[in-house]
Amino acid sequence: MATKRILLAEDDENLGNLLQSYLNSKGFLTTLAKTGNAALRHYHEASTNFDFIILDVMMPEKDGFSVAKEIRMTDKHIPLLFLTAKSMKEDKLLGFEVGADDYLTKPFSMEELLARINAISRRITSPESIHEQLLIGILPYEPSKSSLILKAGPKKLTTKENALLLMLVKNKNEVLDRQATLRAIWGDDNYFNGRSMDVYIAKLRKLLSEDPSIEILNIHGIGFKLIVK
Repeated sequence: MATKRILLAEDDENLGNLLQSYLNSKGFLTTLAKTGNAALRHYHEASTNFDFIILDVMMPEKDGFSVAKEIRMTDKHIPLLFLTAKSMKEDKLLGFEVGADDYLTKPFSMEELLARINAISRRITSPESIHEQLLIGILPYEPSKSSLILKAGPKKLTTKENALLLMLVKNKNEVLDRQATLRAIWGDDNYFNGRSMDVYIAKLRKLLSEDPSIEILNIHGIGFKLIVK
């Protein structure tokens, strides 16, 4: 079984290091971020290849709610758990509204955190969480190898092609936000990067056309949607 990759965002240095060491000792590969912006930077640099995200609510630069909102623009399914010292009902409701799968109030035991992670992971069993090989219609896709298997054989994808296709697959049959995707892959949502992304979308459409059940739709003013009929 592949090692699960966890993005942990916690601004308390002692608690963050303790949690990272504990999770690593349990077989996870944990990346620690100490600010909201650092968490997003790690998330984007990994091309959304994390399997689980743990966010402290109160962080410098960007709070956990803001980070979660941006992540949910490009990945609707990755498991997301909030950590917070707050216990107000309104804060918990806001956490769930922005896409949290669970909410753990400080102080908590390490065993409880591990139990929550395992429980959420069991509930969320979408194939998009498996990075070894995915199926897009009838076309095998291996994100870790940047490879799409076509009739003529494996097609090696460029870094941006692979990142863009993986985002589309992770959000299959749902709208992928254009601006958030540009920031995630190109680092900036300016006009020129937008034109570049349109070229990559056209390339992916051509590659995926081997299976007529697959379609990438333009959702005017919003983004794109990968449809597998």
